[in-house]
Order: sequence, then C-alpha cells, then structure tokens
Amino acid sequence: MAADGGNGALFEELSWRGFVHAVTHPELEAALAKEKITLYCGFDPTADSLHIGSLLPIMGLAHFQRAGHRPIALVGGGTGLIGDPSFKAQERAMLTREQVDLNAAGIRRQLEHFLSFEGDNAATMVNNADWLCALPLIDFLRDVGKHFSVNVMLSRDSVKNRLADRDHGISFTEFSYSLLQAYDFMHLYSTRECRLQIGGSDQWGNIVAGMDLSRRLCGAETYGMTFPLVTKADGTKFGKSEGGNVWLDPERTSPYAFYQFWINQADADTGAYLRYFTFLSREEIGELDRLTREEPHRRAAQRRLAEEVTRLVHGEEALRGAQRAAEAMFGGDLSGLDERTLLEIFHDVPSTALPKDLLGAGRTLLDVLAEAGVFPSKGEGRRMIRNGGLYLNSRRVDAEDAKLDADCLLTPALAVVRTGKKNYHLVRFE
Repeated sequence: MAADGGNGALFEELSWRGFVHAVTHPELEAALAKEKITLYCGFDPTADSLHIGSLLPIMGLAHFQRAGHRPIALVGGGTGLIGDPSFKAQERAMLTREQVDLNAAGIRRQLEHFLSFEGDNAATMVNNADWLCALPLIDFLRDVGKHFSVNVMLSRDSVKNRLADRDHGISFTEFSYSLLQAYDFMHLYSTRECRLQIGGSDQWGNIVAGMDLSRRLCGAETYGMTFPLVTKADGTKFGKSEGGNVWLDPERTSPYAFYQFWINQADADTGAYLRYFTFLSREEIGELDRLTREEPHRRAAQRRLAEEVTRLVHGEEALRGAQRAAEAMFGGDLSGLDERTLLEIFHDVPSTALPKDLLGAGRTLLDVLAEAGVFPSKGEGRRMIRNGGLYLNSRRVDAEDAKLDADCLLTPALAVVRTGKKNYHLVRFE
C-alpha cells in the first residue's frame, strides 16, 4: 500500500482534500506527526452494503493507513440493534441479530477494497456486539450511566430536533445510543490503545461523549475528528441517483450504473469529489481542474473521477465492463454485456415485447421489425438496409431476407436494433 508522504504531511493532506471539518484538539496534528496511532470509525449495519454516503469516512481510514497509522473499522452490531437517532426524522425499524451479522459480513467485503488487513499496520474489523451484548445492565447504568448528564444530552441538536417532533419524539432506546457509542471508544482505548475516533459531522456529540468517558474511566488522552457533510455545489444532498441510494454492492447498484453516476457529476462538483474520493495527486487534480475550466466539453475530470472511484470500489475488470457498456451507447460492441446492464443502458429507448415463438418461425427480420415499429414501413426498412443503416446487436444487417431466429438475440431474450447512428430500439422476446 502506497504511503501518503509520511505522518507529518497527513493532516495537511487531509485538510487540502477537505476532510477536516472539526477536531477536538489542535494538538492532533502534532500527535499524528510524532507517532503512529490507532484510530477507528464506525459503520452502521442497517443493510448488507454501504452506499456512497460512507465513502468519505472509508477514504479517511485509508489515508490514515497509507500514512502508517492503524485503522479499526467498527461495525455497529450492538448499536445497530438500537439505531443512531442523530439527525433522523424518526426511529428506524429494529434489526435482528441475524440481519446485523449478515450485513456486517457484506460491509467487511467492501472495506477490503480500500483497507489492507495485513502488514505492520493492518486494518482490523471489530463488531461492538461482542462487548455491548455482554454488558450487565445494572453494572452499565452504575459504572457508565453515572458519568452522563441528561441535561447535556438534551442540549444536543440531534436530540432537540427529535424532541421537537410531537408525533414521533425520541424513545429511551435511541436516547441511550450515545452512551453505547461512548462506551465503544472507551473499550477500544482500553483494549487496543485506540486514541482517535473519526466520523461525519453529525457524530460530533457522540465522539466527544466517548472522549469524556475514556478520560473519566481510563485517564485517557483521546482525540476526535469529523468530516464535512458532502453536498453539491448547489447545496443539495450528495449521494442519490434517480433510483435512490448508490450502493457499493454490485448486486444493488451495477458497476455500469455506478460509473454513470460519477460521469454525470456537474463541473462545479467534480474538483471536490476528486479530492474526496480518489488518491490522485495534487498535480493531477490541478490539471483536471484546469481542463474543466478551459475545455469543459471534454468532461475529462468526470471521466477520470468515474474511472478512479469505480476501480476502487469494483476493481479493474468491472471498470472495463462499465466502460464497454458506456461505449455501447455510441455504437460500441454489445457482446458480453449481461441483460441487467443492457436494460440499464437502454432503459429510456423505445422498446417492444414480442412473442418468443416468432423465433425460428420463418419470418424475416425485416417483417418483424416493421411490425414492431422500428421503422415506419417495410419499404423504409429495405432502404435502410441497402444504405447500410440497420444494425442488430452492433452488427450491420446486409440481407433483406435475413430470417429471425435465436442467432438474432444478444441475450436469451433481448435484441438491440440501431437505425442510423444513434436511434436505438430494444426488442424483448417473452
């Protein structure tokens, strides 16, 4: 794993990239430069996949590891049974232990794309269910609860916002979440000498609570650092597509759809996202910023952003597949693309469903396509074939009497017809 240039440069590098929203102690920068520390970030196992809203803390952990520090990825198997109320409009549905365990396994697989779990400063993944679920209630209330002021907890914005909602309010279960996350920090300090917690800006109160508990129970000097809320240049929320969340799991969001999400980012946002979500150097990002200003039509920054993030999340092979799929819209080779990707590529083009028994029935391709409305008449279809303007699955149709059979299909049920340079029609056989 490549280094970021040494501990002394790490904090400055993170600041330049926009990662540093707030730190609990100004001495953190000196501490990072002086020694290797163990740090952690928590991930909520509400699904078996993380989404791109988790990318910033993941990249944060990766930067720390590249600079020689030891990252811990904490999956909230225990706290996930309760749910973090921070800036949530209402209480979330309870998860079972089985659901949480399954989700944690999926998250581990995704983190392995960013973190090395081997070597001198190997990353570690822990599940707070291992210690939280074993805590005796009375002991916890006596030894931990007494260090928390209800007045202070009520003053936090995340709690006040929920208390103001007369319809939903906040349950005692959720109200106790901060105590459990604070206990996590104290536990990781006492068992692994973890001295830094990182997380989103919405976690500030929970991080401070953990530092305070570690100081009271262990006499520990610990730190906290938060990342900013990632937004678009227009102030709207980052991380959603037309279909909802953009997931890191290829079964939830295909590599093609993932790649397209980044390709479609606005010029005003791309520079910040290159800093957040890639490991490209300042020089490379600076050059891409220049190209965006001077030659925006090339969309060089968006292409490089999409390449880098897709490669990080899905690997080189999936990136190449996504690029092939993108090229297919401009007359590229369609072979080798699966049905799901084809449907995503051509989701907004005209489509026709035809009975599967037409295949091999002796009908000509020309007749069937005319009936499907691909061209207005068989005469227009013949003219198009003679002029070399009809393509089936990226291959030019040369014969007017070509028969419709299984060889005309790109997948067991799909054929893609192109007329001219960019007019597509999707034909499904059912």
